[in-house]
Amino acid sequence: MKPTQHWLVIPTSFLIAIILTLLPMPAWTIWMRPAWVLMVLIYWAMVSPYRVNMGTAWVVGILLDVLNGTLLGEHALALSVVTYFVVRMHTQLRMYPLLQQGMWIFLFVLIYQFILFCIQGFLGEMPKTWLYWSSSATSMLLWPWVFVIMRDYQRRYKTSL
Repeated sequence: MKPTQHWLVIPTSFLIAIILTLLPMPAWTIWMRPAWVLMVLIYWAMVSPYRVNMGTAWVVGILLDVLNGTLLGEHALALSVVTYFVVRMHTQLRMYPLLQQGMWIFLFVLIYQFILFCIQGFLGEMPKTWLYWSSSATSMLLWPWVFVIMRDYQRRYKTSL
């Protein structure tokens, strides 16, 4: 890849995450869908906080709101809040082993889901089952693989700060 094309690496990873988020799933697994976009956002905010920050989170969140047909700004707010915490802690998060990072991912996805839960509660569209929260566990379990794939992707295309 030419040096002038390195700017495509990050948007391509977000595009793949959005496609994974929008793929149809069987009804019994819908609650276990990992937070693909959030995990990719966390990875890039942790590795390259000057390129991927709250502004990026806001734009990706608005795009996610439009594609999902949800209240405009719902995902944007939740992604921005989580990204704020990740950017503030990025040096610490990078030093943690993958299992400890997984625990932080669990917490970040819980915060993300809680914000969405509150917004949906104000709208009167609250989830009616506790399975709503299972996405946090799924994301935590998939984090080591997402991290390794994203790190290899980053190294292959030599994307750095």
